[in-house]
Amino acid sequence: MQFDTKLAVILRDDLAVWQKTNVTAFLVSGIAATEPGVVGEPYRDGSGNEYLPMFVQPVLVYEADAPALRRAYERALSRGVQPAVYTRELFETNHDEANRAAVATVPADQLDLVGLAFRADRKVADKIVDRLRFHP
Repeated sequence: MQFDTKLAVILRDDLAVWQKTNVTAFLVSGIAATEPGVVGEPYRDGSGNEYLPMFVQPVLVYEADAPALRRAYERALSRGVQPAVYTRELFETNHDEANRAAVATVPADQLDLVGLAFRADRKVADKIVDRLRFHP
């Protein structure tokens, strides 16, 4: 099935594996919480057990060095796409209020981005992730 939108995550290529998985989980939660229709119906197995719903479309995960991640961030903002962001400072905080406070103290052009995620029209998303490679 072809989707009109893309759901993308971009991770810094110098993160440890545990950091990449943690950042991805946090970033996609922002999309799940705010994008209507992005989460489907609950799953049910043949025994009748019910499971939580998940995204209705694939999540494309890219990696980028710091300048490429910054470029993608700026492309998203310039196209009116609101991303979820994860900054290096968030590895040192331990709850939502502290996370938001850590981001709030830094001007946008100085955010030490380690990841971002967004859902956008397919053509817009392609422009944002242009020249990025898929995460191996």
